Amino acid sequence: MALFDFHQTYLNILSQTSQKRQLHKCTGSSFSSNDYLGLANSPEILSAAQQAIDETIPIGSGGSRLLSGNHPQHEALETEAAIFFKAQSTLYFANGYAANMAVLSTLPQKGDVIFYDNLIHASSHDGMRLARCKAQLFIHNDVQDLKAKITAWRAKNPDGNIWIIFETYYSMDGDIAPIDALSDLASDYDAIMVIDEAHAFGVFGPDGRGLAAHLDGCDNAIILRTCGKALGCEGALLCLPSIARDFLINRARQFIFSTAPSPLIAYTVRIALRIIQTQPERRKALIELCDYAGKILSPLGAITHGGPIIPIIIGDAKHTMDIASALQNSGFDVRGIRPPTVAEGSSRLRICISLNIDKTDIDALALMLRKLL
Repeated sequence: MALFDFHQTYLNILSQTSQKRQLHKCTGSSFSSNDYLGLANSPEILSAAQQAIDETIPIGSGGSRLLSGNHPQHEALETEAAIFFKAQSTLYFANGYAANMAVLSTLPQKGDVIFYDNLIHASSHDGMRLARCKAQLFIHNDVQDLKAKITAWRAKNPDGNIWIIFETYYSMDGDIAPIDALSDLASDYDAIMVIDEAHAFGVFGPDGRGLAAHLDGCDNAIILRTCGKALGCEGALLCLPSIARDFLINRARQFIFSTAPSPLIAYTVRIALRIIQTQPERRKALIELCDYAGKILSPLGAITHGGPIIPIIIGDAKHTMDIASALQNSGFDVRGIRPPTVAEGSSRLRICISLNIDKTDIDALALMLRKLL
């Protein structure tokens, strides 16, 4: 048996089922970026990065936060973010994937239980695989299904913490969770919520603080905000009770054994936080553009919930990727999403609206979609 025979066979199967992935350059009108507010390449962020360099803020941290890598920029970011989000404390991670894994593999303990929405991100699934307790899914956005499962579990398990995992704004469907109903249920059962605001932060809520902003500071809420989407930077901020922060610093392997994020990037995140507070016109312009896109694309089968993520369900994986390829060849950076990222039979075009495009780009995309669909 030759080296990597298994891997080659697996890749061949992926090719035959139109599931083999490849890296593609981003060209043409951007309809795949999560840079919702157009900050990633903005003069303000570029200027902030240059200022950081001029002030000799280092690019590399030189070690983990617990060794040599804890920089004043990390601490300044966490202090400012806690004030901005009205949180007890915050903890900065290199990315949202590591943050989600750290929370779910570290905080729930033996005898606890995790209930998770069946459309949560892969990082949460990977965190739960390392968790010390069992996990059960509940039907997407179905509070009654969750309540029934919590009630049944608690009847047999009088002790142990209940953890509820959900996103506020889902990255593939663009729909919004019943946040208040889930929060009320968590209060009724003394449950702890782990809330992923990755795609809502910067877009929705007061000062762009997200759809769950009113839950910041609660003893039973841990809220993730990524910095690589609407903020246009990199990393992730966990907003959480101080005791949970201290426990993660002491026990989360993803934090302890990882080189600390770049101090220079931490500085640019601080600037980005200030921008979303002082430039509400960016969010206003984005929502107006999302509303326009919804009106133009809905007749073509697009599903819209008033936010920047607008899917068009095609169904077949090969057909989806063929359409995506045709769009890319025509100057539209639209990506196809297929299993295992989404369920079988629900392959889709995932259209993302950001301030990197305008109404003219949306009109042109609609015209091309009419031809292809």
